[in-house]
Amino acid sequence: MDGQTLEFYETRGREWAASHPPDSYGRELDDFLGRLPAGGKVLELGCGDGRDAQRMIERGFDARPSDGSPGMAALASERLGRNVPVMQFYELEAEADFDGVWCQSSLLHLAENELPGIIARIHRALKPGGWHWASFKGGQGEGRDPFGRFFSYLPADRLEAAYREAADWAELTIASGDGFSYGGAPTPWHDVLARK
Repeated sequence: MDGQTLEFYETRGREWAASHPPDSYGRELDDFLGRLPAGGKVLELGCGDGRDAQRMIERGFDARPSDGSPGMAALASERLGRNVPVMQFYELEAEADFDGVWCQSSLLHLAENELPGIIARIHRALKPGGWHWASFKGGQGEGRDPFGRFFSYLPADRLEAAYREAADWAELTIASGDGFSYGGAPTPWHDVLARK
C-alpha cells in the first residue's frame, strides 16, 4: 500500500469507520454470497473495520478477512472477536483455495500497472467456478483524493483490459454507476464480477 494511503488508515481509521452506519455492509455482498456454496470459504482483501466479514459470518460463511493496514486489521479484530491478519495483496499465495474473493474498495488503491499481477493472484486463489467481486472508482488516470489517499481512477474499458490481461475468466462483467466517496464527494464507480 502507498505510504500516504497507509498513513491515512493508520491515523484516521476509526474516523473512516465511524462515517458508515454501524450495521451497514457492502450493498452487493448478499447477491455475491448467493452465488457461492452454503458455508463457502471467502477471502476478503482490504476488509476495513470488518463490517462485510461480519455479514459473511452471520450468513454462515467461512470468512477470511485481511487488510494491508495494521490499524484497520486491529479494528476488524475488535469487531469480529478474532485475529484478522495484516496482508498485502502481493502476499496472496493461495491456489484453488477459496469459493469467493471479495474486494470492497481495496484494489482501487493499486497503480494501474500493478492490477493485472494482483488479479492473477486472485484468479489463482479461487477454486474452479469460484467468484470474485471488486469495486473501483471511475475516472481517468491516477491521483490522490483530498485526504491524501492514492487511487487508480479508471474508465471501464481499461479496467476490463486489466482483468483480461490477468487471467482467462469464464465470466466477466462490469457494472458502472454513480455513488459517493468518503467525505461525501460524488464519485463514479465500477463493480466487477468475475467467475473462474
